[in-house]
Amino acid sequence: MNRLHIIILGACNSGKSSLVNMLTDQSTSLVADTPGTTTDPVRRSMELPEAGPCVFIDTAGFDDDTELGRQRISLTLKALDEADIAILLVGENLDEEARWKEILKQRGIPYAEIANKADLNRTEPDNAISISSIRDRAKNRTILIEAILRILPSDFGSRSITAGLAKEGDTVVLVMPQDGSAPKGRLILPQVQTIRELLDLKAIPVCTVPEKLQDTLSTLNSAPSLIITDSQAFANVYPLVPEGTMLTSFSVLMAAHKGDIRFFAESAQTISKLTESSHVLIAEACTHAPQS
Repeated sequence: MNRLHIIILGACNSGKSSLVNMLTDQSTSLVADTPGTTTDPVRRSMELPEAGPCVFIDTAGFDDDTELGRQRISLTLKALDEADIAILLVGENLDEEARWKEILKQRGIPYAEIANKADLNRTEPDNAISISSIRDRAKNRTILIEAILRILPSDFGSRSITAGLAKEGDTVVLVMPQDGSAPKGRLILPQVQTIRELLDLKAIPVCTVPEKLQDTLSTLNSAPSLIITDSQAFANVYPLVPEGTMLTSFSVLMAAHKGDIRFFAESAQTISKLTESSHVLIAEACTHAPQS
């Protein structure tokens, strides 16, 4: 399952870090009265009731007008790229808060306006939900979680990885190399996510390695509906695919699930127009450092 990314935005000393600490029930973010305590975005993963696995992103105050502050704000803007929803702390700097509301609207990011200092008994802006992250924490945590659930996109988490390629009762063979490039003692996330989805569909996932694919297929009573392979094993897997069995890769599935696969497919048509003088840039999108 994809984690729900929740970004916390607000002015310096608006209580962003104490709010994250209240939500996670841990001292995740450093809290102090000094403006600018939070520098780079701080991420904390946890399970949120009814929303599932989440990542909270604590950010620097967006009203820090120093040169360093402006660099921090650029990191906050970059962090917005991964945000599904936002918690906007209000009541500290109305002009900047209004500007960030527009930024969120332009990016299509749902947000909740939270006034985080109810313990000070001050007048809060209209439309804001008033809480205190330092008093009655259990009660206020519940209020905040309810606010998050109200702005949760209705279709979040509903996108399918296999996208109709598999259904209940289908046998799906997953070819997963376990060589030197594979992580020791575990499977990579796309493999785990795909297996979990197939189990939820009540399909029948069968896992194997490339060198055992022929043996695996021979043990099945009938050809599998689908084979999903690691991209590096395509050349070895393709000749063994039974007639009528569909073949794809984890990379293709993830590009369709999270990326712009239609644009990639259209762009691939350019290959037929290449000449001897063409220049081609190949960039790998993995987040890990290349082995060589």
